[in-house]
Amino acid sequence: MQWKLILAALFLCVFFAVRVCAQTQAPHAYLGFDSNEYPGDASLAEMHKTFAFAGYWLNPPPGADTNPWAGHRAAVAAQGFGFLVLFNGRLEAELKRVADAGALGDEDAARAADAAAKEGFRAGTVIFLDQEEGGRLLDPQMAYVQRWIAAVAKRGFTPGVYCSGIAVKDGREMITTASDIRAHSGGATVKFFVYNDACPPSPGCVYRAPSPAESGTAFADVWQFAQSPRRKEYTSRCGATYGKDGNCHPGAGASATLVGALLDLDSATTADPSHAR
Repeated sequence: MQWKLILAALFLCVFFAVRVCAQTQAPHAYLGFDSNEYPGDASLAEMHKTFAFAGYWLNPPPGADTNPWAGHRAAVAAQGFGFLVLFNGRLEAELKRVADAGALGDEDAARAADAAAKEGFRAGTVIFLDQEEGGRLLDPQMAYVQRWIAAVAKRGFTPGVYCSGIAVKDGREMITTASDIRAHSGGATVKFFVYNDACPPSPGCVYRAPSPAESGTAFADVWQFAQSPRRKEYTSRCGATYGKDGNCHPGAGASATLVGALLDLDSATTADPSHAR
């Protein structure tokens, strides 16, 4: 009888150990992409074999005069993609030229909300403001971001920010743009899409999704871990993972129509990081 009790006790120990181990494993991560160029309706089915979600611009992407993504939400959704909804914000040079950067944040928030509604995105969808410049934000930049966050929330959408998760020295301390914005968010609920293509922690241009928790920003909801073109000053240790031209392209076996596409690679803990479906 005693040996049966011992076996039972050992079984229970193993059972609960397995359960605890399973519960503490890192959450599953999903692979996505974002690109300034729309890949075309005909390419979406093939791309969805690799990617769970796609970045979707509401206004012209950085460096562009028009938005090639406009009007394609239904086509992207029909192929099963989740969404990473993006709005291109203002650079420091632009904000310096206006009398009230905060007021411009209000105006751009209205533009973002109107564009999201026009594209068919429901209330509550996370819209990520593209904040390209890293380091501690200057006063006009912070005023713009703060007002944009508040105004998007008032419009019924969830504010998010795309910004740097790369630590830089600021005086005697190391900071990231993400932590700077979060510290000045006034308690608002803000989702963060951070970029950190430095290797490590980035694995480089690989077609598997690392956990956003590994990005160096513990509160990141989405992590852009590879950019096109690659930034050599950050990626020397994983340069071989990129194409010969220094860009990220769709994986092996891609059709001729996709081989030339320039992609940034992203990971998220959900297949629909903007909760837009």
